[in-house]
Amino acid sequence: MKPKKIDGKDVYVCPKCGYTEEVEPKKNEYKIVNKIKHGEKDKLIIVDENKIPETLPKLKDVVYCPKCGNNEVYYWTMQTRAADEPPTRFYKCTKCGYVWREYE
Repeated sequence: MKPKKIDGKDVYVCPKCGYTEEVEPKKNEYKIVNKIKHGEKDKLIIVDENKIPETLPKLKDVVYCPKCGNNEVYYWTMQTRAADEPPTRFYKCTKCGYVWREYE
Protein backbone atom coordinates (compact mmCIF):
# COMPACT_ATOMS: atom_id res chain seq x y z
CA MET A 1 0.00 0.00 0.00
CA LYS A 2 1.27 3.44 -0.92
CA PRO A 3 0.35 6.60 0.97
CA LYS A 4 -1.54 9.27 -1.04
CA LYS A 5 -3.70 12.32 -0.49
CA ILE A 6 -7.16 12.10 -2.07
CA ASP A 7 -9.63 14.96 -1.54
CA GLY A 8 -7.44 16.30 1.29
CA LYS A 9 -7.48 12.98 3.17
CA ASP A 10 -4.53 10.68 3.78
CA VAL A 11 -5.20 7.23 2.37
CA TYR A 12 -3.29 4.09 1.49
CA VAL A 13 -3.72 2.87 -2.10
CA CYS A 14 -2.84 -0.55 -3.46
CA PRO A 15 -0.88 0.00 -6.72
CA LYS A 16 -2.03 -3.35 -8.08
CA CYS A 17 -5.80 -3.39 -7.56
CA GLY A 18 -6.56 0.24 -6.62
CA TYR A 19 -8.08 -0.58 -3.22
CA THR A 20 -8.01 2.47 -0.92
CA GLU A 21 -8.13 2.64 2.86
CA GLU A 22 -8.31 5.84 4.88
CA VAL A 23 -5.48 6.36 7.34
CA GLU A 24 -6.69 6.62 10.93
CA PRO A 25 -5.63 9.94 12.52
CA LYS A 26 -3.53 8.34 15.25
CA LYS A 27 -1.84 6.05 12.70
CA ASN A 28 -0.96 8.90 10.35
CA GLU A 29 2.73 8.13 10.56
CA TYR A 30 4.50 6.35 7.78
CA LYS A 31 8.03 6.36 6.50
CA ILE A 32 9.83 5.26 3.40
CA VAL A 33 11.81 2.16 4.29
CA ASN A 34 13.69 1.56 1.03
CA LYS A 35 14.44 4.26 -1.49
CA ILE A 36 15.77 2.95 -4.79
CA LYS A 37 18.57 4.91 -6.40
CA HIS A 38 19.42 4.15 -10.01
CA GLY A 39 22.98 4.41 -11.20
CA GLU A 40 24.63 4.53 -14.59
CA LYS A 41 24.53 0.72 -14.90
CA ASP A 42 20.74 0.68 -14.50
CA LYS A 43 20.02 2.67 -17.66
CA LEU A 44 18.44 0.97 -20.65
CA ILE A 45 20.51 -0.30 -23.54
CA ILE A 46 18.83 -0.08 -26.92
CA VAL A 47 20.28 -2.00 -29.83
CA ASP A 48 19.15 -0.54 -33.15
CA GLU A 49 18.39 -3.22 -35.71
CA ASN A 50 20.11 -1.29 -38.49
CA LYS A 51 23.19 -0.12 -36.61
CA ILE A 52 25.35 -2.33 -34.41
CA PRO A 53 27.18 -0.54 -31.57
CA GLU A 54 30.93 -0.81 -32.00
CA THR A 55 31.30 -1.87 -28.36
CA LEU A 56 29.41 -5.18 -28.77
CA PRO A 57 31.83 -8.11 -28.66
CA LYS A 58 32.01 -10.61 -31.53
CA LEU A 59 32.39 -14.37 -31.52
CA LYS A 60 33.84 -16.24 -34.48
CA ASP A 61 33.70 -20.02 -35.04
CA VAL A 62 32.03 -20.55 -31.63
CA VAL A 63 28.33 -19.92 -32.30
CA TYR A 64 26.62 -20.42 -35.66
CA CYS A 65 23.53 -18.59 -36.90
CA PRO A 66 20.57 -21.03 -36.95
CA LYS A 67 19.12 -19.24 -40.00
CA CYS A 68 22.02 -18.82 -42.41
CA GLY A 69 24.86 -20.80 -40.81
CA ASN A 70 27.21 -17.79 -40.55
CA ASN A 71 30.04 -18.33 -38.05
CA GLU A 72 30.38 -14.75 -36.79
CA VAL A 73 27.94 -13.18 -34.30
CA TYR A 74 27.63 -10.26 -31.91
CA TYR A 75 26.55 -11.13 -28.37
CA TRP A 76 25.36 -9.44 -25.18
CA THR A 77 23.83 -10.57 -21.89
CA MET A 78 20.83 -9.19 -20.05
CA GLN A 79 19.05 -10.05 -16.80
CA THR A 80 15.57 -10.96 -18.10
CA ARG A 81 14.35 -13.10 -15.22
CA ALA A 82 14.61 -12.97 -11.41
CA ALA A 83 17.89 -11.83 -9.90
CA ASP A 84 18.68 -15.31 -8.61
CA GLU A 85 18.46 -16.74 -12.14
CA PRO A 86 21.38 -16.58 -14.59
CA PRO A 87 21.34 -13.87 -17.28
CA THR A 88 20.08 -14.47 -20.83
CA ARG A 89 22.65 -14.35 -23.63
CA PHE A 90 21.54 -12.75 -26.92
CA TYR A 91 23.21 -13.28 -30.30
CA LYS A 92 22.92 -11.31 -33.55
CA CYS A 93 24.23 -12.68 -36.83
CA THR A 94 26.68 -10.35 -38.60
CA LYS A 95 25.50 -11.58 -42.00
CA CYS A 96 21.67 -11.80 -41.94
CA GLY A 97 20.92 -9.86 -38.72
CA TYR A 98 18.90 -12.66 -37.12
CA VAL A 99 18.66 -12.32 -33.31
CA TRP A 100 18.16 -15.24 -30.94
CA ARG A 101 18.64 -15.92 -27.24
CA GLU A 102 20.18 -18.62 -25.11
CA TYR A 103 19.21 -19.28 -21.52
CA GLU A 104 22.05 -20.49 -19.33
